[in-house]
Formats: sequence, structure tokens, C-alpha cells
Amino acid sequence: MRIGVPKEIKNHEYRVGLTPGAVREYVAHGHEVIVQTGAGAGIAADDDAYRAAGAAIVDTAAEVFATAQMIVKVKEPQPGEWVQLREDQILFTYLHLAPDPEQAKGLQASGVTAVAYETVVDARGHLPLLAPMSEVAGRLSIEAAGTALKAVNGGRGVLIGGVPGVQPARIVVLGGGVVGTHAARMAVGLGAEVTIIDRSIPRLRELDELFQGRVRTRVSTLESIEHEISEADAVIGAVLIPGASAPKLVTRPMLKLMKPRAVLVDVAIDQGGCFETSHATTHAEPTYEVDGVIHYCVANMPGAVPLTSSHALNNATLPYGLALADRGYAAAEADAGLMAGVNVRGGKIVNKVVAEALGVAG
Repeated sequence: MRIGVPKEIKNHEYRVGLTPGAVREYVAHGHEVIVQTGAGAGIAADDDAYRAAGAAIVDTAAEVFATAQMIVKVKEPQPGEWVQLREDQILFTYLHLAPDPEQAKGLQASGVTAVAYETVVDARGHLPLLAPMSEVAGRLSIEAAGTALKAVNGGRGVLIGGVPGVQPARIVVLGGGVVGTHAARMAVGLGAEVTIIDRSIPRLRELDELFQGRVRTRVSTLESIEHEISEADAVIGAVLIPGASAPKLVTRPMLKLMKPRAVLVDVAIDQGGCFETSHATTHAEPTYEVDGVIHYCVANMPGAVPLTSSHALNNATLPYGLALADRGYAAAEADAGLMAGVNVRGGKIVNKVVAEALGVAG
């Protein structure tokens, strides 16, 4: 199969769909790989590194889309990209279709078979291709909160870890999954006071054991959320319903409960966001203010650390990508977990949860 890797074009997106090391694996499996010139610049992999790995370099994304049988990307295709997709292709990338009906329509119109990293599941029901970027985003969320809390950036002027004799920042993490766990790990490491809110008592027990009493845990209720955000310097939105839009856990009226110039970091923004006042931002303009509260809602947070992110992503996606390259759509038919990743095929939304989120028939 011919595998194509276009350069990412989303705002400040420096990751790449395949690293040179991953290209070597595809070539070793007998596949042809074409890479757009400069695609690996963000991870310090020049065209020669890709040539050494066995790839052919082409000048434009149009050449990649026109000739490849499978397109491997990082972020969802932009309007100028989805119009280049076609019926006999496989697209393998993050899609996050639930809050993006226009993209969904574009993929349906193209006829492409679109496989979304974020809905592939493993034998335990986990999300193996979402997990590495959730780990990165969770850790970055605390860095983002720390930056946004600085007075020069409009924040409260609070140092996350405090200093001896001065109270550290209070950080509330909504959601105890992969993002929330890694956010809490970073926050605790910096010396913050951390509370994790989750609706699963068994998960809260696991987190209590994991952190050995260094974080507080609370069951998610309206009362607990309102109380905790009223005391917080920063709130990390880390909730996930696979394939579906994120629930709005913090409404606009709740912002009036928060401290002036406190910070909300919405890591769920790819799925529509878990704060009512969230809208997607970019690394170029990451924050905005609503009712005196600073919002950080960058939709591709891991793109800020592309070297780490690209290698972590490729470590996870490689076995699935090779399966698709080796067997085509038959690989998904033989693997229920990979089939869960198929969001669009033959002009239809075929993932039930995604279809329900979009309000269309699967």
C-alpha cells in the first residue's frame, strides 16, 4: 500500500503523522511511503531523515492526497484537505467529529473510510491511541494554568507551588481519567493543593491509593463542583465520554462563584469543551476572559511539544497503522477494537456514539 504523510496545517501544529522510525517499519512491511517536504520540521526530522528511512519526498500536499491509498495525519483534516480525500482511501488520524458537523459532512461527501485514533479501543475497553496525547495534555494543562495565573497574563498572580509561609495554588481537576491523573501528578509535583472530582467512587479509591493521600477526592455533584471551583485558583477540565460531546460541568452562572482572575483550562475542548463558556483557541492566542475568569482552551495542546508528542503518538498508533496498511479495511473487520475507530465509511457515520452525538443516522 502507498502511505501518504502530508504536513499538518492547523494553527501552530508541529506534530507529524509518521516519524522516520515509523516510516522504516512501514517500508520493512513492504509498503511505499510518501512524505510532503518539511512535514517533519517540527520534530527536527528533515527530508533526508525520511529518505534514509525509505520514504519518497514530494513537494505538495496535493501530491500526497492524489496518490496515497492511506493518509496518516495527526489532526483532523481541514476544509482544504477533506475535499481532496476520495472513496478508495483510508484516513487515519484524530477526528473528534462530535462537535464538528462540518467536518463530518465533508468526510461523508468524500466517501473516504475515516478511522479516528480517539475511538479505537483495546481488549480492556481503554483508548490506546488517545492515551498518549491525554498524558501529554494533562501534564501541559498545569503548565498552561501556571502561565495563565501570572499577573502579566491577566491571572491572579499566584505561584502554583507557593513558597514557605505562603499558601500554594489550589487546583481542581474535573475528571479522574488519563488527563486528570497526569494533571494531578504535575500539580502535586509542583506543590499545589489538588482536588480531583469524578463520578466513579471506585476510580476515586484508585486515585486515593495512587497519590497516597496527597490529593483530595470528591464525588462529582453540583454541590461539590460549585464548592471546589469557588475555592480554586485554577480548574482543569479533564472529562471524556468517548466519541461524544463533553458534558458542560461548569456553567456561566457558576463563574460568579470563582475568584477574580482564576483560570479555567479546558482539555476537553476537542470534544466541545466541558465549560459552558469555552470556545477553541490556538497557541497564537491561547486565552480569553469571561466574567473575570481566564479561559485557556487550546484545541491542540500537545502540538506545543511536537517532539515528545509525535514519538509518543507513533509508539501507540504504529501497530494499528501497519494492520490497516497490510490488510486494508479487512483489518478493521477482523478487530472489533479497530472497528470502533471507524467513524465514517461509504458516506455514512458508522460509529454509533459519534452518530448520536451528531444527531444523524448511523
